Amino acid sequence: MSCDFIALANQGVQKLSPYQTGKPIDELKRELGLDDIIKLASNENPLGCSPLAIAAIQAELKQVSLYPDGNGFNLKQAIQQKFGFELNCITLGNGSNDILELVARAYIAQGESAVYSQHAFAVYPLAVQAVGGIGIEVPAKNFGHDLEAMAAAIQSNTKVVFIANPNNPTGTWFERHEFEQFMAQVPTHVLVVLDEAYVEYVTDAGFINGFDYVKQYANLIVSRTFSKAYGLASLRVGYAIASADVTNILNRVRQPFNVNSFALAAATAALQDESFVKQSHELNSAGMAQLEQGLGALGLGFIPSKGNFIAFDTGRPCVPVFQALLQQGVIVRPIANYGLPNYLRVSIGLESENARFLAALKQVLAV
Repeated sequence: MSCDFIALANQGVQKLSPYQTGKPIDELKRELGLDDIIKLASNENPLGCSPLAIAAIQAELKQVSLYPDGNGFNLKQAIQQKFGFELNCITLGNGSNDILELVARAYIAQGESAVYSQHAFAVYPLAVQAVGGIGIEVPAKNFGHDLEAMAAAIQSNTKVVFIANPNNPTGTWFERHEFEQFMAQVPTHVLVVLDEAYVEYVTDAGFINGFDYVKQYANLIVSRTFSKAYGLASLRVGYAIASADVTNILNRVRQPFNVNSFALAAATAALQDESFVKQSHELNSAGMAQLEQGLGALGLGFIPSKGNFIAFDTGRPCVPVFQALLQQGVIVRPIANYGLPNYLRVSIGLESENARFLAALKQVLAV
C-alpha cells in the first residue's frame, strides 16, 4: 500500500522548491568533458583564503576525532576582541544562511508573516515558508530595497523583516539616512535582520555599518559570513550580533555542533589577517571596474554593485546565454528565478578570469 509522503509534509514545505546553487565545476566536467573551466557563479573569493586560515585547519587535523566546541568560544572571543560585543550577543551559524533559518524557526509561527524585498536573497522566502510563515514580498525600487514601502508593508502579524546591504543578487545598497528612517518606522516588537554578507567589500566612508546600531535597536540582528571576503565558503561559518535576549533565543534552536572544528579554527585565524581582506577588496575593486568597462563596451546595461559580483542585462532571455557560456567553460549565474529573466550575475574573478568571461560573452552574443 503506497502513501503520499509529499502530502504528509508541512504545508509550507510542500510549496518549496530546493535552493539552486551555482553549478559546480566537477558537474560541468562530467556533462561536457571540459577541463579548462572557470567558475564565476557563487561569489567566492578568487584569492582563496588567508594563509593563517590554512595553517589553522592543518593544526586542527590532529583533533578530527573530537567533537568541536559547541559554544565556539575561541571564535566568539575573536569576534568580541575585534568588534567589541559581549559573548552573549554572538550567535554562530553554519554560514549566515543558518542564521537566517534560526531567526525564522525561533520567531515565526505558522500563519505569522515576514517582510522581504523583491530581488532579494532566495533564502528569505524559503526560511519563512519552511516554518509555515507568510511571506510579504515588497516590490523593488531601482532593483533594490524600497525601505519606506517595506516598513509600510508590516502587518499586525509580522514578526521579522529581512533586509540586505549590499543586496544579493543585485548588488544594490541603501544609505545610512534611509536605514535610520526605516528603523524609526519599524515597531519595536518586529525584528529586523540586516544581512551584511558582503559588507567587507565596501570601504566607502559613509556606508552603513550595522554593528554601529545593535546597541541602539534591541530588535536588530546583524548577520555576517566568512564565506565571501574571508574565502571560507566550503567550511560554512557565519555569525550574528544581536541583543543578549534575542541571542539567547537563537541559541535555543541552534543545532549542537552546527559549526565544525575546522571552520571555527579557520574563521578565528582569518579575523586576524586584515591584510588578506584588504587585498581581497583591492582585487574586487579592480575587477569590478574591469567588468563594468567590458560590459559597457559590449553595449550591455548592468546594475551598479557594492558586492563582489555584478548583474547585467543580456538583452534577451538569460538561460540560453548561460548555457552557451557553459559550452565555453565559463560558469556564471542566471537570475531569472529572482524576477530578472534577462539578467545574469557574474562574480568578480582574477583579472584573467574576468577577461576570459568577457571574451566568451562577446562570442556568445554575436551568434
